Amino acid sequence: MWGKLFGRGAERPAADPHALPVPNKQKNGMYTLHALGDARVLALVEAAEAGDWGAVKATLAPFDLGRDHQVLGELADLDGVQDWIGRAVAEDAEHRATALLISGARHIIWGWEARTSARAVDVTQEQWRVFHDRLHIAEEHLFEATELRPEWVTPWRRLLTSGRGMSLGLAVNETRRDAALRRDPLDLETHIEWVSQLQPRWGGEPGEALAFAREAFAGAPEGHRLGCVIAMAHIEEWVESDRKDCLDTPGVQEELRAAARHSILHPAYERRPGWQEDFNMFAMALALSSESIVAPRVFHELDGAYTSWPWKYMAQPEKMYARFRRTA
Repeated sequence: MWGKLFGRGAERPAADPHALPVPNKQKNGMYTLHALGDARVLALVEAAEAGDWGAVKATLAPFDLGRDHQVLGELADLDGVQDWIGRAVAEDAEHRATALLISGARHIIWGWEARTSARAVDVTQEQWRVFHDRLHIAEEHLFEATELRPEWVTPWRRLLTSGRGMSLGLAVNETRRDAALRRDPLDLETHIEWVSQLQPRWGGEPGEALAFAREAFAGAPEGHRLGCVIAMAHIEEWVESDRKDCLDTPGVQEELRAAARHSILHPAYERRPGWQEDFNMFAMALALSSESIVAPRVFHELDGAYTSWPWKYMAQPEKMYARFRRTA
């Protein structure tokens, strides 16, 4: 049916030999994506959970951790990595840059876990101390990683996060953003990080982030995932707005449709491990705008796959995903 409606490019791509089997779905037809939906990433996660550095290195072989933010994110989000990665940094000279990158990324997430998501005025002095101690370690490790592997983009994107957390100021983070984009001018995660940086809650001006996203998207090739920056810019606008129907306009709907068709719905789009997160970004933005033409296709392609990003911006993310999926 979707091929008839959207053309031959709407047909499902060939099966991925590394794709994990879809787990039993919940009653609402959804399931949470695990390990980017990829068996190789699952092996990596299991090695990291076991604290087996040798196995981690072996299972990293198919990936370029210096450019693959999503694979790095699987390690950064994993509790316990901080307990053993320091030994790898100290003892493995050959793979020191990789160990430093993982350690730096993990210490940022670990720092935010100590700070919690509470408002700044509600964070205790001890929480602030631990937060900054961990971010200092993260910055030290990430900068050393950039010296050892100057072509890597992932450390610079993570340094944008730590720079914002440490309130280093716009000029410092602009320098870090530029360093990332010199290495990959189309890097989606760097652009999304900057969209967050430009929000009023971080000192930006209203509309500034959306203008940045539009300029970036204008230079994106057909089928490139950078189109997701438009979806995230509108989601961020929704987060900042006092009106929860602020995206429900014909102009926003058309812009999201055009961005989706140019990127994730284009035949040239590559479904790499974790592609479902790209579709979830559009699913949330399209749903918030009450768009009814492309949204059903996006949810259809997801086939119930849910990723916490960006739905975690909502109070009941899984419930809202299920609701929007049902009504799409």
